[in-house]
Amino acid sequence: MTPHKPTYVNGIIHTMQTRSQTRDQLIQKSQYIYEVNIDFDEASMMWRQNKKSIGNGSYKYICCQLTKTGKLCGRNRIDDTQYCKLHNK
Repeated sequence: MTPHKPTYVNGIIHTMQTRSQTRDQLIQKSQYIYEVNIDFDEASMMWRQNKKSIGNGSYKYICCQLTKTGKLCGRNRIDDTQYCKLHNK
């Protein structure tokens, strides 16, 4: 492969960047922009708080009403509400 010839515009030399050069520059810039610290175990635990496993990797939302002991009710929710039949009054 032969390198691209530089072009002159208003006395300034411009060279064409290849796709790999552009990609490398973007990767270098993006490495220092954001720091991501995600605790996936905690995120999974928080996501499962209001759900009950129904098997095969599927989940169903449960009633969000707190009982006298301070735990969630745990019954199946009525469609389009946050509560079960007992607590949806």
